[in-house]
Amino acid sequence: MDEQFIRQRMTELRLKKGVSEYKMSTDMAKSKGYIQSISSGRSMPSISEFLYMCEYLCVTPGEFFDTEMSNPALIHEAVKIMKTMNDEDLKAVIALLSRFKSEHS
Repeated sequence: MDEQFIRQRMTELRLKKGVSEYKMSTDMAKSKGYIQSISSGRSMPSISEFLYMCEYLCVTPGEFFDTEMSNPALIHEAVKIMKTMNDEDLKAVIALLSRFKSEHS
């Protein structure tokens, strides 16, 4: 992995969150061009800024680097909802997901 991966992954996750470079920059209390400067390769975030960026994007640092998780924020939301379900409902969700997976494999 290299700097290009970090720029591309940050852009991918930012777009999935539905925010512009400008909005992400200002939401993070940075200059309006901060995220654009990272995206373009002019700069790289410090470790503390990277951790804050992960928090903003609703991913853990591990999830940031896990390209098999195309949209970690949605997975977090699904898990949050499933935590409130009873066993019977969870089994129904698992059955539905298993059926969906077998039909689309």
